[in-house]
Amino acid sequence: MKKFLSVVLALAMMTCVCSLAGAEGYTAGTYEASAQGFGGAVTVKVTVDEEKVTAIEIEGAGETAEIGGAAIAEWNTALVGITSAEEIDAKAGATLTSTAVKDAVANALAQAAGTAVVSDEALAFTAGTYTATAAGYNGDVTVSVTFSDSAVTDITVDASGETEHVGDVAYDIMIPDMIAANGTGVDGVSGATFTSRALRNAVNAAAEQAACTNMAAFQANTVEVEAEAPIEVTYDVVIVGAGGAGIAAAAQAAQDGNTVLVIEKNAEVGGNTLVSGGQYQSVMPYLVWDADDPDATTGVGFDGNTYNKVSSVQGCIDQLKTILAWSEEPFDADYYKDHEYVAGDIAELSKHGVHADYLPTLQALKQEIQAYLDWAQPQLDAGVAENHLTLFSTLNLHIFQTYYGGLRQSADGSEWIYGDIDLVTQFIVDGQELKPWLESMGATFVEDTQPTLIGALWYRENEFVGANVDADGDGTVETYGGRWGTYFMAPMTAFLQANEANQVMLRTNAESLITDETGRVTGVKATRYDGTEVTANATKGVILATGGYAANISEVVESNVYWSSEYLSTATKTTNRSSLMGDGITMAEAVGAATTGMGYTQLMPISWVDNGNLAFGGGNYAVYINPTTGKRFVDEGSERDVLSLAEFKNGIEVNGTKGVFLEIYNVTEPIPGPIQLGEGDYEGRYYTRKATELGDLFAQLGVEADPEVVLDTIRKYDMAVMGQGEFEDVGKAIASRTIGDVEQNEDGTYKVDTYDLENTTLRIRLMAPSTHHTMGGLVVDTERHVLDADGNAIAGLYAAGEVTGGIHGGNRLGGNAIVEIFVSGRTAAQAVNADNQ
Repeated sequence: MKKFLSVVLALAMMTCVCSLAGAEGYTAGTYEASAQGFGGAVTVKVTVDEEKVTAIEIEGAGETAEIGGAAIAEWNTALVGITSAEEIDAKAGATLTSTAVKDAVANALAQAAGTAVVSDEALAFTAGTYTATAAGYNGDVTVSVTFSDSAVTDITVDASGETEHVGDVAYDIMIPDMIAANGTGVDGVSGATFTSRALRNAVNAAAEQAACTNMAAFQANTVEVEAEAPIEVTYDVVIVGAGGAGIAAAAQAAQDGNTVLVIEKNAEVGGNTLVSGGQYQSVMPYLVWDADDPDATTGVGFDGNTYNKVSSVQGCIDQLKTILAWSEEPFDADYYKDHEYVAGDIAELSKHGVHADYLPTLQALKQEIQAYLDWAQPQLDAGVAENHLTLFSTLNLHIFQTYYGGLRQSADGSEWIYGDIDLVTQFIVDGQELKPWLESMGATFVEDTQPTLIGALWYRENEFVGANVDADGDGTVETYGGRWGTYFMAPMTAFLQANEANQVMLRTNAESLITDETGRVTGVKATRYDGTEVTANATKGVILATGGYAANISEVVESNVYWSSEYLSTATKTTNRSSLMGDGITMAEAVGAATTGMGYTQLMPISWVDNGNLAFGGGNYAVYINPTTGKRFVDEGSERDVLSLAEFKNGIEVNGTKGVFLEIYNVTEPIPGPIQLGEGDYEGRYYTRKATELGDLFAQLGVEADPEVVLDTIRKYDMAVMGQGEFEDVGKAIASRTIGDVEQNEDGTYKVDTYDLENTTLRIRLMAPSTHHTMGGLVVDTERHVLDADGNAIAGLYAAGEVTGGIHGGNRLGGNAIVEIFVSGRTAAQAVNADNQ
């Protein structure tokens, strides 16, 4: 039920403050006020004596947890003792929240000083339709808002680039609420914080155009939502979280004949999977070199069709030779007591052995590599270019690269972490079944490529296309594009149509697990967005698939043992949706679950400077440039933590964001990921220029680097790519192309005399690290039972996806998340079924 409620939040936004400075004296008591923040109203409750603030409570449920929310948590203690709102310092990266807190505290203190002037002017507008724009997650959101002389009567979204099923779901929820409330003080939508804010800001701007007579009241007006009668339901399997792991578990559980309930706190299924790159790592044997048929140029896919095998890329064979020479001695941790451990330096790491549980994998891999080199080396010696040889890729290579790509040392050198061999092997081997399983439900993929992406270490990614499914059950097959189609419409349709009782309960926040007298988990307690209490009983088991906690920046910082505090702080941004707070871990710990690896968080090295969102891309086709020296500073194909650390050390700080660097590549190169950039500029994010125009751009951006040094760096890099020299500044393990334009011969070699950098059009992107994936989580076995501190399974409780730990070690390879969450979701569901036979 919703009814109109005109809210005056304790004089909040109805107050004109005569002075921000402390008055000569306050009237002791507690005063409340509010102001508009980043994602909604920020409310303060300020207690004062005659001179100063003695207590303060700040609430801002709509603020981004890792930025504004973290700042509010600090202010709740730091502001005790102030005498004036002028003493409040803005927090880097939380400008709107800072302004809201300062304004609200000023309001409250003005009340305490007796200097507040209350406005009770009624709402009135100049009737008409007004257009306004505000910044959203992926760009501008433009709305047309129609007003009568006393109310908003219609809101239409004219233009929006917000992510489908993530941000755009806010419109259908918030627009009716705004019209009913006659204002913008309504709640934002969980998981769609940026879009909620953009819609609110755009409608506010339209109201100002309409000469709103009381903007404070308009921004405070909201709707009252009343809870319904408590809900109690019973299913075979209850799943918490509707991201990739949750929906995979739901589809598998339904296919196994179970009734299934999925509880999801956001307004739509998809979780973080919908804002990820979406590619998944898994070698397709039919596309790579086959020891049984080494000269084969084609292979037969899962679908029965024949495809050309993919080619190797310059640098791949050198990587294989490094692995072939890897020491088989026990890993020598003592060596690194006296020598610096440099993550990503496998030339050095390979000299110091391997952990015993990965030795059999390494030995088997060496045999595979040697067979390949016996075939490839004679051709290389005869002058055949590496990119004309078939790519080598095996399951053992994937397993071993996941091992050393996640082998990390804590910042103080006291501990090492790497992925559990059984869990790693399981998701990689079982990942071979993922594509056929999804395709059996209507999902579609690109079948003839094995590309790479940032921090993947190899070429074995699988590109999604969409899905062809009869979602309505009316006999008509429809096409759904992108990640939404491949990873959600296909398995979700199978799950929902398997049993009419199956359902997804959206906008419902799971809060605790139900246990019986034996300690067995038998259900979930939750609360819907309107306050309605939900009891979900599970007769067979509960699967936690709530994702990680990378959006919970305070938890990331508090638990951190890997990153220097010089780089990781509460001002660090995130690529994650605001709902990724670690809820499932907290719930499981309350019933005795153990955790592992909680101090390790992966940072995404290619995030937009302005908001921390994932920019997408790969390092194989680009150069990363130090904005001060104009030189390359890292192998762009390195692991994500290696890239992020190098960016912190070589980048600059922009508006509180550390590690800002320049990525430069040929504009004709399509970046891997779901979003392709426009032809022009996006101020503050990316720019398109001829090579000769870099000087003017650098002057515009305030970049210190000499453009001629940058161009010389690119020329030398390109010459090395073309085999005409060495990589001068830093190495490059795998390079797929030059930056400058150049023609190639039929055999894949370059026509060096056609090289032309000066007339090449370049894309220049400004990016920096943000939190992306938490390595730590619940301890599980290979059946995804959740374990307690003694290693015993907690009856009735399972977990899948990023909520678990022990898999990726201290750093995850790019593309390993998607395959792991879907495999583990299926595994958990299969375990529930097996345990109840």
